[in-house]
Amino acid sequence: MSNKRFRLPLDNAAKIYPAVRNRKWSNVFRLSVTLTEEIDPIILQSSLAVTIKRFPSMAMKLDKNFFWYYLEEISVVPKVRQDSPSPCSIMKLSEIKTCAFRVLYSGKRIAVEFFHSITDGNGGLIFLKTLTAEYLLQKEHVEVPFIDGVLDRAGKPDKNESEDSFLKYRGTVSGSRKEETAYHISGTREPDGFHNIITGIVNLNDALAASKSRSVSLTTLLVSVMIYSIMEIQNREIPEKSKQKPVKVLVPVNLRKYFKSSSFRNFVLYVTPGINASMGDYTLEEIIQIIHHQMKIQLTEKQMKAKVTANVKAELNMFLRVLPLFMKNIGMKAAYSMIGEKKSCISMSNLGRVKLPEQMNKFVERFDFTLGVQSRSHNNCGIISYRDHLYINIIRNIRESELEQLFFENLRLLDISVEIEDNCVSRKVNA
Repeated sequence: MSNKRFRLPLDNAAKIYPAVRNRKWSNVFRLSVTLTEEIDPIILQSSLAVTIKRFPSMAMKLDKNFFWYYLEEISVVPKVRQDSPSPCSIMKLSEIKTCAFRVLYSGKRIAVEFFHSITDGNGGLIFLKTLTAEYLLQKEHVEVPFIDGVLDRAGKPDKNESEDSFLKYRGTVSGSRKEETAYHISGTREPDGFHNIITGIVNLNDALAASKSRSVSLTTLLVSVMIYSIMEIQNREIPEKSKQKPVKVLVPVNLRKYFKSSSFRNFVLYVTPGINASMGDYTLEEIIQIIHHQMKIQLTEKQMKAKVTANVKAELNMFLRVLPLFMKNIGMKAAYSMIGEKKSCISMSNLGRVKLPEQMNKFVERFDFTLGVQSRSHNNCGIISYRDHLYINIIRNIRESELEQLFFENLRLLDISVEIEDNCVSRKVNA
């Protein structure tokens, strides 16, 4: 690493995460790739040492001054570590202040876990692809072209890769943040912060056929099935319809689809489609059409710009800018409590289909994407596809697995075949 420390202010979306983290929760997400052979940790360490130089905006630790948190370049290459059975375990503040990401290995798998203040899923996936390409070069002597999100490790970083694209694309009209509080699933917390994870390995062609036959997107279909599954749980817990709360899913939106940006930092906002459960019972097909139309209305460039503007407007408020950090933290925690996790039941983030240079494909079996559990909600869901399979990772910090069981069973009822992995044990769920 260089002697002169590279520093960055946190981007607009990242500012909330250090403020709201606590000893029992930190906003961490995970990307992993499974290769065809066992990982050599010595070569992985050597590959990380080369790759990290290409990502100055990610090779960071968290620090602060009187007014703001900021990111500072790390002084040494972090050590790769043996993976643990509990994915997305909490990053203690002492760890984040040393290095805000982890590189882990287990068997044939390489995983990278990021504190969300340094990047989003898009940036994280580029980092993992590039690290994997360097690993294959050193281990298998495979020359991988610099395409499909694989970067030249010897290349010079572009300044646009570290820009805060929120500031660049702010407009003049702010969107409303007002939303109803959503239903939340309860459960028995696991001791010591352990995270269970159930992965549904879905036949991608089945899933695409099911969404195409209904003229909706794959994400819309999956979100609808999740809402329907949560609705079933609420119906049993709160039989009286008038007392039921809305069932909503927080869906991250990659703003790079609407605004030109090559930033590796956070450039994601959210929509929260859902149903008003107190209005009565809904069939799954009804929910699919409701969510389809909600997503169509919310997912436009103008709507996204209004959301960006609302976020940036608060950051640029002169009164807030001069407040000391401890007072900003109090305000951000209060805001997060009011407009954060209370407004949705679960997050479902679909990173889409992973495309790799052909030279890498024969060495890669699969990709996985896992969101850490939320501060108040017990479940979260990360989705990614590679080749002919869709990998749906549902994480939880409670013992009860009712939500996952209902979700995958409801997918099966749509003639979508699913193979379930639970604690590294696979069992076939026949369609």
